[in-house]
Amino acid sequence: MAVIIKYVVERNGAEKMTFTSKAEADAYDKMLDTADELTTFLSNSKLLADEQITEALALYMAQQKDELLVVLGAKKPVAKAEKPAAATKAKIAAVEQAA
Repeated sequence: MAVIIKYVVERNGAEKMTFTSKAEADAYDKMLDTADELTTFLSNSKLLADEQITEALALYMAQQKDELLVVLGAKKPVAKAEKPAAATKAKIAAVEQAA
């Protein structure tokens, strides 16, 4: 018999998601908290009349938190590893020759 530990994220009496690690469950719970706060923020603006759209937008923004923080200027974008210039030039030359 195997023992399986599950972490369940619950909101308003409804099970939202089940995880096998506490860290993942905590991160998801925190994202839902952020979405709740964003829903309140967006509702106060009176720009969105439909409650479902407001909630969907808030959830999307919470899920894309890192990118949103970059857009708002609160966080620097993650630098992607750049390839050496010679390797890039060689690939471009190979594509041009094949065409």
